[in-house]
Amino acid sequence: MSAVLKVGLIGLGEVAQLMHLPLLADDNRFKINAITDVSPGLVDYVANRYGVSTRHASAKALIADPELDAVFILTPDHLHAELLEKAIRSGKHVFIEKPACLTAAQLEPLLSLPKRPGQVVFVGYMRRFSRAFAELKKRLPPLEKIRHVRVRDIIREAPFFVAQTRNVFKPKDVPAEVIAEGRARTQAMLRSVMGEDCPPDALRAYQVLTGLSSHSFSAMRDLLGAPKGVRYATQHNGETVIALFDYGHFTALYEAVIDDVSRFDAGIEVLTQTQHFKMNYDTPYIRNLPTRLEITSSTDTDTGTDVIGPIYEDPFRIELGAFFDNVVNGLPAKTSLEDSMEDLKLFAEVGRHFR
Repeated sequence: MSAVLKVGLIGLGEVAQLMHLPLLADDNRFKINAITDVSPGLVDYVANRYGVSTRHASAKALIADPELDAVFILTPDHLHAELLEKAIRSGKHVFIEKPACLTAAQLEPLLSLPKRPGQVVFVGYMRRFSRAFAELKKRLPPLEKIRHVRVRDIIREAPFFVAQTRNVFKPKDVPAEVIAEGRARTQAMLRSVMGEDCPPDALRAYQVLTGLSSHSFSAMRDLLGAPKGVRYATQHNGETVIALFDYGHFTALYEAVIDDVSRFDAGIEVLTQTQHFKMNYDTPYIRNLPTRLEITSSTDTDTGTDVIGPIYEDPFRIELGAFFDNVVNGLPAKTSLEDSMEDLKLFAEVGRHFR
């Protein structure tokens, strides 16, 4: 295979415009060969902006394009399962933004689809590729020394940050019936897990799990392994979620709050008897904001804090490099479909406490 991967993008919305398109365009290991979206106006805008010569009228046509090495699925979540199946069957390499699917039932049959030798299917959990996270994982003591873990997402959502930093093209030509169908399909998928009689706030809380919380659940598992179970979970108004994960001799506390206070307080803290590990994530919607890892250690007579960072490298760029290595050098993807299934199982287990 050529050292330059020819890629096609399905879905050209906010995340594609803010992260994937500029990163792919700036990386000489990739060439954006083709694009498609339900909005013709958005396709024209992106094609002109990034000099993309091939504009496909549908996702099916793009996936069938023989010129492509890899397909990037960057669409709304309710389209992931069907597009993922088509992309895997095409034999092309696949990058799909998290969540791979909205439910475990959707993902289960895709795990057994035959893949051609060396075909990569990579799920985009960019927080796991942060340098600060890698340092935390490298320096973490044995699990038996851990006393408590706190994982948090206390945030304001993207529009506040995006409006002040980047121009996002918002198309006006998407038919109203397409938008309505997408919302209806999403609700049906969420209710297939949460139940037909699930109240709206609990349904919204499950959707928060599949979106915002998926990054934290995935990172928690990468760091600590899978929990033994969910000891407790609750939600309030759909956008406050609390969960306690059972790790035997310690508990991992997860907190998610979406509000209108303009900050992004996300991170992981690990406590042992004599050390406190603390790392942060800032909003991904402003590129290259710093992350850092702080390690405070104490003895009977002394205490001190080591700081690793600030680190400015964009986790999305590191993630893109990992995808390239998986494809070109045959390295296994750590954010695989099988790995993503573990998150979907956790979402459902947490969600059961909401009903």
